[in-house]
Amino acid sequence: MSDSSETQAERRTFLGILLGGFSVALVAAFGWPVFRFLAPREQTGQDQQVRVPREQVPVGTAHFFSYQGRPAVLLQPAVGEFVALSAVCTHLGCIVKWDAAKGEFLCPCHGGQFSTAGQVLGGPPPKALEPYPVAVVDQELLIG
Repeated sequence: MSDSSETQAERRTFLGILLGGFSVALVAAFGWPVFRFLAPREQTGQDQQVRVPREQVPVGTAHFFSYQGRPAVLLQPAVGEFVALSAVCTHLGCIVKWDAAKGEFLCPCHGGQFSTAGQVLGGPPPKALEPYPVAVVDQELLIG
């Protein structure tokens, strides 16, 4: 009878270790994505400043690019005036499109409208597009 109780104790110990290992793996599998979502983004040296040749942004046109891993847009609304904005709509995160005929940014998801300065003109967006600093150095535009 003692062999049977020892076998049962060994089985319980084995099942306890197995269940504990499974629990740790499950917590890690669900916890890591949550941690990465809540943790601040790592800022590396790349994409701190983006250089765009000036000729890629003619007057009245928009140039889309990636800034710090997110979509951004560079616009020249008037000669020598450059505006850089986040291209992510502040309503639900859709990427805005440039409508040259209207001279404004439009969100294709829910009809948000933004001015060339990124201000909300209409629709559901709660706030303006995030602006980025732009500097003109020789024939290049430095964003950031």
